Amino acid sequence: MRCVIARFPFELTKAGVLESMKGVKPEPVTGESVIIGRRHYPVKQVGQVITRQDRRDFSAAEVLRAMA
Repeated sequence: MRCVIARFPFELTKAGVLESMKGVKPEPVTGESVIIGRRHYPVKQVGQVITRQDRRDFSAAEVLRAMA
């Protein structure tokens, strides 16, 4: 699925997200979260791993919309 996060286009697939998050330890969840595999990840952590951008460059809402 094609989506835009922080004004940059990304092609996200379920397999691609799973592969990107493989081996990444979840940080403590304090706000919005997503479930990838069987783990709960903070939305901003997932966005940072997927986009390779600083967390300040995008909002949690952008990542949630892309993950939906």
